[in-house]
Amino acid sequence: MEIISQNFLPHCSVVTWGSKPDKNRLVPNRSNIVVSSGGLRKFRLVVRNGTSDGYVVGENDDFGSSIATRRGDSKSKILIPGLPEEAAAQITPSHCEWKPNLTVHYEKSGCGNVEAPAVLFLPGFGVGSFHYEKQLTDLGRDYRVWAVDFVGQGSSLPTQDPTITTTTICKETNGLQNSEPFWGFGDEAESWADQLVYSLDLWRDQVQYIVQEVIGEPVYIAGNSLGGYVALYFAATHPHLVKGVTLLNATPFWGFFPNPVRSPKLARLFPWSGTFPLPPRVKKLTELVWQKISDPESIAEILKQVYKDHSTDVDKVFSRIVEITQHPAAAASFASIMFAPGGLLSFSEALSRCKKNSVPICLMYGKEDPWVGPIWGKKIKKEIPNAPYYEISPAGHCPHDEVPEVVNYLMRGWIKHLESGGFEALPLMEDGEEAWEESSIGREIEFPRGEGWKKSVKLWLYGSKYTFWRGVEEAFRASLVTAFRGKSA
Repeated sequence: MEIISQNFLPHCSVVTWGSKPDKNRLVPNRSNIVVSSGGLRKFRLVVRNGTSDGYVVGENDDFGSSIATRRGDSKSKILIPGLPEEAAAQITPSHCEWKPNLTVHYEKSGCGNVEAPAVLFLPGFGVGSFHYEKQLTDLGRDYRVWAVDFVGQGSSLPTQDPTITTTTICKETNGLQNSEPFWGFGDEAESWADQLVYSLDLWRDQVQYIVQEVIGEPVYIAGNSLGGYVALYFAATHPHLVKGVTLLNATPFWGFFPNPVRSPKLARLFPWSGTFPLPPRVKKLTELVWQKISDPESIAEILKQVYKDHSTDVDKVFSRIVEITQHPAAAASFASIMFAPGGLLSFSEALSRCKKNSVPICLMYGKEDPWVGPIWGKKIKKEIPNAPYYEISPAGHCPHDEVPEVVNYLMRGWIKHLESGGFEALPLMEDGEEAWEESSIGREIEFPRGEGWKKSVKLWLYGSKYTFWRGVEEAFRASLVTAFRGKSA
């Protein structure tokens, strides 16, 4: 067995069988040939002298699908580097005043890479740019990287109370009175916050400002969860400012109340649309809900849900979220976000517009996400068949933080593919485009994690002809295999 470097993507190696005959070489047992659902000949492997060719898959096919590789250059696993330690890119925190009393916090790295592409990361709900620390320190070595906090969240909460307060409403923290009142619970809005609503449309406009005024050029934009929706929305309305979109377990729904522009009559049926000040009943409801969801135990439980691998160190993320909840504007901002109307474009409409404008889209989904499962990514894949769809397991709702090594590896390959005009192959495309179109490709990805040990995950790339129902079939087959193995054990 030998290790060779891949030419299509930097910073990775592939373990492959040597070209010289070896008595322990794995070859197909011709009596054990079966045909997979993808139409490729599938061999069960046995140790035998001689040579072989064809399409091969190990007998212990944990991928649970018709994942095949060409025998002549088959790879048992792909080795990629871990996160940088000594050579990590330096993160520079910064901010700018976008609107009166609305200061946007963002972090950047790799500013010295003046000729490199610009990459912008958008966070999910309740977090901020700190959630992309592992992308800033790693990808910042090769690109100019930004991560932004949405206004009303993270470190982009307002710098002043958006309302005029005539009565003091105290909040409780672990049963103890806090002398600092909630902001936004006053009797009337300040002039600068008269029409303020923390909505999809506001965040889309914020991203436009960051791209045009801070970054100053079109970007590769990536978003997780809510950030994925905003990234797609921004690309749909400003395609000239986007070079490519990466969706990381993007939520396809946000804003459950009608938009006043597209549905004015329906919107009038709802007395409040997330503006300031909060109505009296909403204030009471917010106090009750906020006391529960801002509790550190609740935050820890949510993180436990969304991270599949509980060995992932989330202490820093946990501490930053708790810190955000202690800001006096956090509770009212949360209420505004929850009651804000939907965007002018639905997720499906934004996707269709991106397709019409030929905006490149790449999908990277954690398979074990309990909130936005792979079914949503595969629905996007159905609408845009040529969009690369990568599925990582085990990984939950935040693959960029749980398996950043893999996401960064894919991001590098995706950007290099686009920058080369498609000349450079996508990650896992070493078998050629034809094989990818017909079926799905799966590999074991291994990388160092910490001192003295390695971690591995399974990574799939689904082809352009991969259908939604094939996905259902493969999931059913995988469940049967798992059940059978469980009984055998």
